[in-house]
Amino acid sequence: MSQKAQSGAEPLRAAPGPTTYTTLAPGKDFRHEITIKRSRFITVLRRVDDEAPARELVAELRREFYDARHHCSAFVIGPGRSVQRSNDDGEPSGTAGIPMLEALLKRETRPEASTAAAAADLSDVCAVVVRYFGGILLGAGGLVRAYSESVSTALELAPLVRRERLGLFTVSVPHADAGRLENELRSAGYTMTGNSYDAEHAQVGLALADDDTAIAAAVERLASLTAGRCTLTAVGTDWVDTPLG
Repeated sequence: MSQKAQSGAEPLRAAPGPTTYTTLAPGKDFRHEITIKRSRFITVLRRVDDEAPARELVAELRREFYDARHHCSAFVIGPGRSVQRSNDDGEPSGTAGIPMLEALLKRETRPEASTAAAAADLSDVCAVVVRYFGGILLGAGGLVRAYSESVSTALELAPLVRRERLGLFTVSVPHADAGRLENELRSAGYTMTGNSYDAEHAQVGLALADDDTAIAAAVERLASLTAGRCTLTAVGTDWVDTPLG
């Protein structure tokens, strides 16, 4: 290990904006059904990263539940929740899509936060509620409550994760030192991203919060672990899922 740790390592910065938000855990769509006055409300949640898969979910459910009267939808996309859409699909205006969207936007995923804006950070989620009419009119107020409750209840039960933008770094060390350094960094609480090897050195990969304080602390830790003989090199940024809590 012939290089000294350098506090001047600069991350390849992502565009300004939120560096963390909450979303659905990756995997299958989440489904939940409630019945209100004999009407069935089937909620389907899908993790999406742009509008195309959100609209595809609506199309898929129209085919699957072809005999249902309504397929109402809402989605919010982007770390800053810049894309927000809703559709009443034949229900009286404002009684389905907007209440569904508000349920997504108001879902508090960080109740320990001091402000409502900080506590509500759910994004990259599409919700579709399929309604089978049960013969009893709910009225405008009843529809608003039913569609809002359908989405809110599904979100309470769905698996969620924290999505965080992290800076990606490597540390170049001799092959013989790679395993020890990786274990020491992991034990210190760092997120390790895997190692790569060339003829002379191993590149130990790790991810850090995308801010200067976290990077400076990592440089210090690395200097302590290696007696100041290696360098933290920035290689980019990426979004990483971590469990809530």
